[in-house]
Amino acid sequence: MARGRKVMSEQLKMQLAQELGFAETVRQHGWGAVSTKDTGEMVRLAIAKAEQMMSGRR
Repeated sequence: MARGRKVMSEQLKMQLAQELGFAETVRQHGWGAVSTKDTGEMVRLAIAKAEQMMSGRR
């Protein structure tokens, strides 16, 4: 995937960061201050939510 392509909206990313407890770090220092572990957890949560939504539509 090309860099710069937005897969998740900023609003969704902030919502997930809030759920995972690092939204304040993002607000104060930006996404560069978030650990790889935390961003990985955010992606896993986003995938789980997407799968849950898709399974509910069937």
